[in-house]
Amino acid sequence: LFKQIKQNFPLRYFYGESANAIKIQIWVTLIANLLLSVLQSKLERRWSFSGLATIIRIVLMYYLNLEKFLNQPDADLKIMLAEASESPPEVPENC
Repeated sequence: LFKQIKQNFPLRYFYGESANAIKIQIWVTLIANLLLSVLQSKLERRWSFSGLATIIRIVLMYYLNLEKFLNQPDADLKIMLAEASESPPEVPENC
């Protein structure tokens, strides 16, 4: 577990100086590790943990069904690239 966390969630620096801030950052890392482990066990396609963590970092800001994407990444990647090449969506006037 420690090696997996150290490789995939490098804590190069802490975002806060208090003991509580460091504890929160470590807990967030442990929760992210748990969520990735649960997702990895639910997928039909086998992913390495580091590969799964890397691909999630890349597609995290896209609105997509993550489980479906990770089971069939080639088909959904073409759709994502086509949408990204289009012009950005219109911004409403009241924003």
